[in-house]
Amino acid sequence: MKQKNLTLPIIIVSVAIPLAVAFILLVPHVKISLGFNTSALPLFHALLNSSTAILLLASLYFIKNKQIGAHKTANLLAVVLSTVFLVSYVIYHSSNPSVKFGDANHDGILSEAEKAAAGSLRYIYYFILTSHIVLSGVIVPLVLFTLQRAFQEKFDRHRKLARITWPIWFYVAVTGVVVYLMISPYYV
Repeated sequence: MKQKNLTLPIIIVSVAIPLAVAFILLVPHVKISLGFNTSALPLFHALLNSSTAILLLASLYFIKNKQIGAHKTANLLAVVLSTVFLVSYVIYHSSNPSVKFGDANHDGILSEAEKAAAGSLRYIYYFILTSHIVLSGVIVPLVLFTLQRAFQEKFDRHRKLARITWPIWFYVAVTGVVVYLMISPYYV
């Protein structure tokens, strides 16, 4: 059976997702009330990211040991968890104010005293966060094109792209957890 070429839909999704997330995060607007408490979602996001990282490690193990079915299952589960993460992330950030690293009194303003207390750890946090955010946008098309090549049974092309996709996706998953652990003391 001939597989459809999904290049255009992948490009559209790959552009739309980062633009939508950037809009939610950067455009000042009134946060919406969803009728339920979303304060536990950052922990949920960290759990999703850590589970994704574990699935990616399993996927690598499975493919190295020629366990193709298990490799496919691990990757599809990682895609599902990443999708759940993305939806939940949008829900959280559309209903909660941004948290500033070092904002110990939770007033949304980072005073000079709070900056001093956070020290150089702020720069490490923002470096990790920035690399995480940039690569989060990059990983969407990489994952989708890698999956498409697998489903089209273009395994040489799949393997070649997966060698780029896997480490970036793993980095994004792991740094998602690191970012959560670093910022969690500043959640209200």
